[in-house]
Amino acid sequence: MARLAQTAGLTDVQQEILSTVRDFVDKEILPVATELEHRDEYPQQIVDGLKELGLFGLMIPEEYGGLGESLLTYALCVEEIARGWMSVSGIINTHFIVAYMLKQHGTQEQKDHFLPRMALGEVRGAFSMSEPGLGSDVSAITSKAVKDGDEYVLNGQKMWLTNGGSSNLVAVLVRSDEGHPEGTAPHKSMTTFLVEKEPGFGEVRPGLTIPGKIDKMGYKGVDTTELIMDGLRVPANRVLGGTTGRGFYQMMDGVEVGRVNVAARGCGVAQRAFELGVSYAQQRHTFGKAIAQHQAIQFKLAEMATKVEAAHAMMVNAARKKDSGERNDLEAGMAKYLASEYCKEVVEDAFRIHGGYGFSKEYEIERLYREAPMLLIGEGTAEIQKMIIGRRLLEEYRLQG
Repeated sequence: MARLAQTAGLTDVQQEILSTVRDFVDKEILPVATELEHRDEYPQQIVDGLKELGLFGLMIPEEYGGLGESLLTYALCVEEIARGWMSVSGIINTHFIVAYMLKQHGTQEQKDHFLPRMALGEVRGAFSMSEPGLGSDVSAITSKAVKDGDEYVLNGQKMWLTNGGSSNLVAVLVRSDEGHPEGTAPHKSMTTFLVEKEPGFGEVRPGLTIPGKIDKMGYKGVDTTELIMDGLRVPANRVLGGTTGRGFYQMMDGVEVGRVNVAARGCGVAQRAFELGVSYAQQRHTFGKAIAQHQAIQFKLAEMATKVEAAHAMMVNAARKKDSGERNDLEAGMAKYLASEYCKEVVEDAFRIHGGYGFSKEYEIERLYREAPMLLIGEGTAEIQKMIIGRRLLEEYRLQG
């Protein structure tokens, strides 16, 4: 077992789950990840293996057929999976956020209908907030739902859906002005709809089109797509929680948990980059000795290891805070910000240690170098995190009188 990024106080069950996942990563993901990534191929065999391990139901309560585990257990599993290939953790994360939103905010009928099949991985989730013109400004969304009898008609275009093609359930955030007078704050007139669809691309149900995969620099294998709604009819019983106008709060709750997940991914990728760097530094020789014996490289390894350790500690703290029932937006924002920034720096140092070989597609660090930037923008950019952190600090430290 590696010395870095250990987590104190885990139960025997948690340790067993993590050991199983790490074993799966070492045997089933690491040997094939780079090859699949270069081909931009969906890792179906890996996903099937994760289904068998029960990971799609890791945080779904036992009464719905899940394992009923904590956010901490989930985050530590994501850290292990991202260490193998970050794209695989993305396949699980969006599914997990939708399941979490259902568990926290769904009606009893919605929970009974979706959660047991989500726990088995039969129903796979994606969620959709962003649109082509708005980026992180969720309050500016223009997609709209209009009530028509017992149904709503949805129109608009969404962007950056992870699992947009492979999922069969999408939680979509749109504007719904029904019951909300003119002048209502934008975030109070949004609703989350649970949209069921066929997996695949093209028109996947009447009024709903998934045009195809967006070609990305990294984060390949997993499908990232647009979603176009043109007269999409959704029954009223598929409003998450049964009441319109609550969508913004529901999504933000999901994203708060998602930020812990992105922090965990940053930790996992950074760990792998450190492993590759420290290994290569002991094999590569210059001036008659391994480059690990040169002080310049030892300084790099020292900085990398410290960053891995610090990011892991912050991620664990944010997860434990949420598990205890406390508000954790400050800690989740800090963990996501620090872990993604440190991940980029640790990956770059490992890349530098590899010298010219780091630029070769034969070496795994080349893949990590293209994957790390996604963490700087996913689940809200670093700048958005700093705004959230700053506002929360001013709330906590407001001057009295």
